[in-house]
Amino acid sequence: MSFASHITKKSYYLGLALLALGFTCLALGQNPPAPTPEQGRDLTRVEDAAKPVDNQKVTIPRSYALVVGIASYKNLPEKAQLKYSNRDAEDIYTTLISTGGGNFPAENVHKLINEAATLQNFRKELEDWLPSVTKPEDRVLIYFAGHGFISAGTAYLAPYDVDPANIANTALPMQELGKTVGTSIHGKWKVLITDACHSGAITPEDDTAKVNQSLLEVNSSMFSITASRDREQSFESPQWGGGHGIFTYYVIKGLEGEADASGDGIVTADELSDYVRTNVRLATRTLQNPTSDRGSFDPNMVLAYNPGRSGKCADKQSCTDKPRYGTLVVETNMDGVEVWLDDKSLGVFNRGAAQRFPGIMPGPHIVKGIHLGYEPDGPREEQVYPGQDTTVSIRILIAKQHGRAAVELFDRGLDYYNRGFESNYKLAASEFEQALGVDPQYSRAALYLGRSYQALYDEDKAKLYLKKAIDIDADYSEARLSYAAVLLDTGNLDEAIRQTNAVINRDPANGMAWYLQSQAFVRKGSYGLGVESGGKAIQFAPASAEAHLWYAEALRMNGQCSAAAPEYASYLSLSNFNSAIAGKLNYYVLGSLIGFGSKKRATQQDIWRELRAQANVGLCDCEWMAKQFQNAEESCQRALTYAHDEPYANYRLGVVYAEEYNKAGNRNLLKEARSHFDTVIRVNPETDEAQRSRKYIANIDAVLAQ
Repeated sequence: MSFASHITKKSYYLGLALLALGFTCLALGQNPPAPTPEQGRDLTRVEDAAKPVDNQKVTIPRSYALVVGIASYKNLPEKAQLKYSNRDAEDIYTTLISTGGGNFPAENVHKLINEAATLQNFRKELEDWLPSVTKPEDRVLIYFAGHGFISAGTAYLAPYDVDPANIANTALPMQELGKTVGTSIHGKWKVLITDACHSGAITPEDDTAKVNQSLLEVNSSMFSITASRDREQSFESPQWGGGHGIFTYYVIKGLEGEADASGDGIVTADELSDYVRTNVRLATRTLQNPTSDRGSFDPNMVLAYNPGRSGKCADKQSCTDKPRYGTLVVETNMDGVEVWLDDKSLGVFNRGAAQRFPGIMPGPHIVKGIHLGYEPDGPREEQVYPGQDTTVSIRILIAKQHGRAAVELFDRGLDYYNRGFESNYKLAASEFEQALGVDPQYSRAALYLGRSYQALYDEDKAKLYLKKAIDIDADYSEARLSYAAVLLDTGNLDEAIRQTNAVINRDPANGMAWYLQSQAFVRKGSYGLGVESGGKAIQFAPASAEAHLWYAEALRMNGQCSAAAPEYASYLSLSNFNSAIAGKLNYYVLGSLIGFGSKKRATQQDIWRELRAQANVGLCDCEWMAKQFQNAEESCQRALTYAHDEPYANYRLGVVYAEEYNKAGNRNLLKEARSHFDTVIRVNPETDEAQRSRKYIANIDAVLAQ
């Protein structure tokens, strides 16, 4: 299948979903009072908790979200800067796209973090994007973490570039937000979640009570929940999951499943509201009291679905007849330890810095601590008790030792692998498989076994062994990226984005994670998001040829050819080595061949040729759009020297020759054009380009017959 058939312009977005505006104006320099066990007494019982339903089918509407987080403001003084609202937004994003959380398609969730969250960008997302993609049966979520304030009696949200001296023209009025949500953004389920306070006030007249009331009244047709009431402040602290606004921390934990009081795997609006309110009040000794206003909305709307938690309650009494939440306190004996709770990462921990995770449903939980190169601590069961702290000490003690026989097998396999070519990959796979048989916990052998099978275009085995490497070492970022590459090869784009996002959360400067993510967004038709991820790839991996290639692809498909052309040129320069060398290069040095659906090649030289063909096709396309037909002809001809049957290169070259005929009247140009259109139809007759090629040929034949 042609390059163009995989990256055709299609609808940028698929559906609209839950509108949750998580608005945070967080208290600066203040921590909430330390929680005490006595606080566990002030708990709410769920009287109507339903029994879990066996084999329950949960229907989740099309879902869209806007996630905004601003910690550093361009024009505000130091005292008004926030600490964790950008991290709040990043973690909300991760929770929303998780299959054990919001279940939002990744391309349907837009992020504006810090300097990207300008008023212009904010309005563009609210007033242009969401209204253009949402439909009446969708679910919509908007999350905002930042400042809210009052000026001249009007309530505003503060974008990154708010100017205290010109508020009317640099901030977003909440009344305007309400009008947009109510009249322009469609959806059957909309939720507004706001977190407002005014430590480090922007204007002298800031009034917490008025801001909170304005947010609750933004639109009467949605479910609204604010972080506090009256003149209360909203706290942020490093105590909460390593650094969060307290309100947002509980929103995240609730969506991850802790709010599922009925034990059916579904988190409803009522359940989230009850969970967040109960736990925030306990955490702050009632100094902060979240408030909700359901308007005319369905309290049973599905905010998140966690199928792994379904059936946690044996009966209604077991969920309702006791205080519901406890606290997990995690400490480790070394730096860089990742801790997992019930198959969800709690983050990376350092020794001497215990972290608290309140709001955990009482009962048994599976805890595991991992550090690459060491034997894990766990998985083991830890009991969380209602209203109490449960301290878990993670001890990473034993460096992984692989037997001599396994190491020798691995080393032989690696030698074959690094030689390249199909025959060597087959020999490498045999050695790696034997090494893994000798030592089933040899994650590096599993990684390279998966890579060998990917180089041989056996995606099923590649996925099997790469997933095994991750199961052995969940913090193995290299394995996650290799797994993401195979997922992209096989079309599982959403899971590929989740895998790259997991790596980025651990290592925000990982250039390969960013350019793999850029590829995924381009293939999903989310070109703007592809540009964002591609730009990050260039920032963190400027010497990576593939970073430039996929950034260029995203720019071109987003209509930014003038910016794409130099990126294509950078890729071609960085990958300009002899083809014989290309045949020997490691598969992952060249970059994996993503999304072409081809299994006929098993050499690095073929991959190198196809990627260079792709870059030249991109240049040809941009030059054609700029009506630089001679340059376009040269670029497409270069593409065909690498892959002479490449359909899109043949199609575009045929069009270029037709354009040149219109200028010069040379009938030989028409004959050349016809030949290239014939190739398009022969190689892949089902593509849009093939259909258009048939029409061109009919016209050409009519002209030549005259």
